[in-house]
Amino acid sequence: MPNLSEVISALEELYPPQWAESWDAVGLVCGDPEARVGRVLFAVDPVQDVVDEAVEWGADLVVTHHPLYLRGTTSVAATGFKGRVVHRLISSGIALHVAHTNADHADPGVSDALAEAVGLRVTGPLVPDPADPAGRRGSGRIGLLEPPLTLAAFAAQVALGLPATATGVRVAGDPDRLISRVAVCGGAGDSFLADARAAGVDAYVTSDLRHHPASEAAEAAPLALVDAAHWATEWPWLNLAARSLAAVSDKHDWQLETKVSHRVTDPWTAHAPMPYTA
Repeated sequence: MPNLSEVISALEELYPPQWAESWDAVGLVCGDPEARVGRVLFAVDPVQDVVDEAVEWGADLVVTHHPLYLRGTTSVAATGFKGRVVHRLISSGIALHVAHTNADHADPGVSDALAEAVGLRVTGPLVPDPADPAGRRGSGRIGLLEPPLTLAAFAAQVALGLPATATGVRVAGDPDRLISRVAVCGGAGDSFLADARAAGVDAYVTSDLRHHPASEAAEAAPLALVDAAHWATEWPWLNLAARSLAAVSDKHDWQLETKVSHRVTDPWTAHAPMPYTA
């Protein structure tokens, strides 16, 4: 089996930490670099339910998309849920590694996996990384829907392609409008609404769209919006990351198992429908 430092090196080749945003907190959170790693669990959120799964499965390393401590801390005491996560991981001999915006910007990365899940053929980034001479890395992706579908049919395809959540998928736009060119961004994406408009796409798939930016986007251009749960839009990346690490493992002849967590860690747990007529 490889040691933790070797596995982390492989993950950082796939998702270099220098690709992360300056405000982000990526990399190894806890773990002994010399410890042996035989099982790696991939999950979106570093929460207690995921740690419980890691312990039950016998994982040596958990790789999450979201950071545990994004804004820093002065204590890891087990008096709060984050401290309890750290204590359970360390006491169980499990390391934690984070790949967040560096995985967003990678090629392929989070938005590539989202595009594939909703049935798009990626043609390039929504916002290219100026440091990438090949023009393949960056924020979000633009893809083609082949053949084109109505917005209603495309939204249904998005709902089927992503893991089910209590809130489902919200849609803004004419349900009969034909959709063929689509921008996507895994996670919160209303900061890229102007880029989606400028790209001239028919629809934008993302999450956490706020009322005013969404309303302004609808007024500024005929841009259909498809808003899914934050967790659901990032979950497809787990399979991509697990496959990528497994390929590295095969290359080095490591005895390494990977697993994707299917536990739903979306914070919204129920949905109460209202009588509504558009």
